[in-house]
Amino acid sequence: MSTNIPQDLGYTAEHEWVRTDTDVVTVGVTAFAAESLGDVVFVELPEVGSKVTAGEVCGEIESTKSVSELYSPVSGEVTELNESVVDAPETVNSDPYEAGWLFRVRSEAVPELLDADAYAALIQEG
Repeated sequence: MSTNIPQDLGYTAEHEWVRTDTDVVTVGVTAFAAESLGDVVFVELPEVGSKVTAGEVCGEIESTKSVSELYSPVSGEVTELNESVVDAPETVNSDPYEAGWLFRVRSEAVPELLDADAYAALIQEG
């Protein structure tokens, strides 16, 4: 497994990452999660305009090996989906931190997340 863990992102124990630019945050799954899943063949994302709650299931990612639930790392309103990932789910495997982002949420408050070092320690324990 690769240990490509960008330093500028926040992480959850469920292997999602969060990029905070403004009050709208971008959410995706980590390279570790993508590699663990295997070849991603389908993603189900929350609808634009829907409300998501931090720590709760908001979609799923299906691979050739399994189906995994997708948890929202933040609470707020979904403002955008990455339609290119819906059309080409393998992007989650090939570029999880850039082109493979999943959705954006307008969030009033971002909960405390793991930093890159804490996330690296978490996946090494696993």
